[in-house]
This record gives sequence, structure tokens and C-alpha cells, in this order.
Amino acid sequence: MQFFEKLRNASQRNDSLLCVGLDSDPSRLPGPLKGRPAGQLLFNRALVEATQDLVCAYKLNFAFYEAAGPDGLTALSETRRAIPAEIPVIADAKRGDIGSTAEQYARAIFVSLGFDAVTVSPYLGGDSLEPFLSHGDRGVYILCLTSNAGAADFQIPHDLYLRVAAKARQWNSRGNCGLVVGATHPDQMAAVRRAAPDLPFLVPGVGAQGGTAAEAIAAGRMENEPGLIINASRSIIHASMGEDFAEAARREAVRLRDEIRSALQR
Repeated sequence: MQFFEKLRNASQRNDSLLCVGLDSDPSRLPGPLKGRPAGQLLFNRALVEATQDLVCAYKLNFAFYEAAGPDGLTALSETRRAIPAEIPVIADAKRGDIGSTAEQYARAIFVSLGFDAVTVSPYLGGDSLEPFLSHGDRGVYILCLTSNAGAADFQIPHDLYLRVAAKARQWNSRGNCGLVVGATHPDQMAAVRRAAPDLPFLVPGVGAQGGTAAEAIAAGRMENEPGLIINASRSIIHASMGEDFAEAARREAVRLRDEIRSALQR
């Protein structure tokens, strides 16, 4: 099954556009799990059990696992296996390198680890993305306009982000391209939607970074379907640092899912 079909099915099944980012930092685990062997994995499993009926996808930021060394890499692969097969999982790896290296990154993420989609950097050009795009059943989210303040250094001046959007449409011959577009730049997001009316968005920046679901929906939705998913990480997974962390994560996920639903109806 092609990634965006799987994503659409999961979204319709749970009536949700919420993607939960499992960016679990071992140094920030709640008290009951801090210092425990496999604490990162136990944390993730509890979060998945608490939220799997509320999401359309999960996203794992590789940095939080790679930084933990071999135990973190085990937590990464075991977390992937703990997520129900019908829910797509995005590797937030932001890979970008020359073709031969990109081939190995793509094999690692899609084949060895079994992720459904990946985030990539476009700044080495189309040949650096082709090894990812050639996996036609997997999704490739291209960094277009990121949610951090530093987007103003290179992405926004001279409309570079719009050039990325235009190129992504050219690279989308297999129908498996999407764009990463941050919720913290709603005016620019609306411009990206005009430049790429047919590309799905992965929207970070809602919650701890200050973006809002309502602004993201208004700026980034497609004409006849939502065409975007909204990711939240810290605001959900760190909703509580106590024994009730999973229940608190569920409450925050319900709140944000419902906020997104309300925004869609406006």
C-alpha cells in the first residue's frame, strides 16, 4: 500500500489529523521510568497504548535515539515494532547527502527499520532525493519551511522555500512527495499551498513552539480535502512528569485532536 493511502485510511479510521511525535529524551523521562533499563522504550510503549486510537500517524525523531547509543537504537527499532501495523510511522531523520550515501540512508530507514515515510533535506538537489523517492510505496517529506526562527536565515529570503515547493512538484512523479511546512509561519504556509496545491503537508510547530492548529488548517488545507497532518511532540508526551504521564498524554492528544476537528469545520 502506498504511504499516503495508508495515511488517509488511518486518518479516516480515527477521524484524526494528529501525528504524535515520540521524541522521547531519556533525560526527561517521568519519575517512574527515569534510570530504568529500557526506560525510553517503556515510555514510548505506554504513550502508543494511550494514544493509538487518536492519531493518524506517529513520528520518531532519530536524534533522541541515536544520542542514547546502542540502547537508543534498540528503543527506536522496538518502538517501531510496537506501533500497530495500520498506523503509518514517519522517520524524522532529515537526511540529505549524495546519491550513494542517500541509497544507504534510504535502505536503513525503509528496509532495515521498516518506516513508512522519512523527512529529507532538499539542498543537495534532486539526485540526492531520488534514492528515497524510488521507494514508491514510501512517503518522502521534503523540508520546505521549517518551524524554527532560523528559517528566516535562508529559507524565507528570496522565497527559497517557494522554489523548494515548485521543485518538489517536479520530483513527485511517483506521487509520494510531501512537504514539511511549519505552523509558526502561517502567511508563508499559505504561499506554499498556493505554490503546491497538490502536495500533502507535515506540519510541525504546534504546541510547544507556539504555532496553532487553527492557523495551520486555515493556511495549509487543500481545496477538497485536508491535505495536511499536524504533529505535536513535547506538549503531548511531556504533559505530565508523574506516574500519570500516559493518561495526561491521552488527555492532551484528545484536546488537540478535537481542536483540529473544530478548525476543519470553520
